[in-house]
Amino acid sequence: MQNNSTFSIKTILTGAQMLFVAFGALVLVPILTGLDPSVALFTAGLGTLLFQFVTKGQVPIFLASSFAFIAPIIASVQMWGIPATMGGLMAAGFTYMLLSLLVKFKGTTTLHKILPPIVVGPVIMVIGLALAPVAVNMAMGKSGDGGTQIIAYDSAIIISMLSLLVTLVFAVWGKGVFKLIPILAGVVAGYTLSLFMGVVQFETVSNAQWLAVPNFVLPEFKWQAILFMVPVAIAPAIEHIGDMMAISQVTKKDYLKKPGLHRTLFGDGLATSAASLFGGPPNTTYSEVTGAVMLTKNFNPKVMMWTAIIAICLAFVAKMGAGLQTIPVPVMGGIMILLFGSIAVIGLNTLVKSGDDLSEPRNLSIVALILICGIGGMHIGSSQFSLEGVSLCAILGIVLNLVLPKAQSNQS
Repeated sequence: MQNNSTFSIKTILTGAQMLFVAFGALVLVPILTGLDPSVALFTAGLGTLLFQFVTKGQVPIFLASSFAFIAPIIASVQMWGIPATMGGLMAAGFTYMLLSLLVKFKGTTTLHKILPPIVVGPVIMVIGLALAPVAVNMAMGKSGDGGTQIIAYDSAIIISMLSLLVTLVFAVWGKGVFKLIPILAGVVAGYTLSLFMGVVQFETVSNAQWLAVPNFVLPEFKWQAILFMVPVAIAPAIEHIGDMMAISQVTKKDYLKKPGLHRTLFGDGLATSAASLFGGPPNTTYSEVTGAVMLTKNFNPKVMMWTAIIAICLAFVAKMGAGLQTIPVPVMGGIMILLFGSIAVIGLNTLVKSGDDLSEPRNLSIVALILICGIGGMHIGSSQFSLEGVSLCAILGIVLNLVLPKAQSNQS
């Protein structure tokens, strides 16, 4: 019989195990985007607790750093700074909440009508492919923009390829819990090799206190950053539906009906907006944790509350936060090659599963324009405000889908 006690040792230890599974992906996003990983731990825990409150503690889900926002955050921080980026991310969270109201009053069919696979698929592909140069530059020991050689190429390429290889091996051949931690395994392997090669700098760790309040950042509100970030919420919101369907299949409960997709979407949006209040990355449901739930057969949502509490506690261990920031650039670059490629493949799979005929002129035009404008770096507007990247692609795809006439065969 499953032990449902909130304070049992088994529940607490299982919660710690779930954080272990999510840890590598959770801290990778803030490290890549220049945010504080300790803040990300805090906001992941806070977001999960808020999600559990909104969904009445019914769904065994853990929320943490979203990969979909990596490219937009990097671009937004460069243009407007971290506080304004946080303001934009708060607005993106409100977009989730508006979508949840749409689902509540109009149903999921309306959402799919506005955001069909022919739009969502290529937008997700852009999220992955637009970051390809950043991943490759970092794998070669350079800064993300390729302008600075941080670590010598010869050392960097060895470190990055080992990190990539170990991540790949765990993802493809890993069994049990090992299959759920490919990113963490890649980071550990690459970091260990980096230690032997003498490219890890420990000054920040030795200077850090053992316990300290995370480096929280309050949001500022600039309409340019808000309009830039809001459309980015579209792709992860659609992915959220897939995640809810996956955890429903694992637990044999229909969470789309109870507590309802509108509640889970609202909880996701509230978690993202709450994260931005403190300077953390947006939150999303973690498929790694869903895999761990399937493996352990522990469907108790109280486990995720303990995962959240442990994450919040670790956020105040300053030595650990400083240690995470010592991960060398090539380690992250090697893992990102596979990670960002995987995001692109998820988008491609979305298109394939839809069964849409891509040779049909309407569909071909929508996909082609989204991909080229997104990957090519198209921007529309002035220095005061411009749409670019995922934001431009999402709006472009929605408009084209609504304006371009469907083929006669699809209208019958």
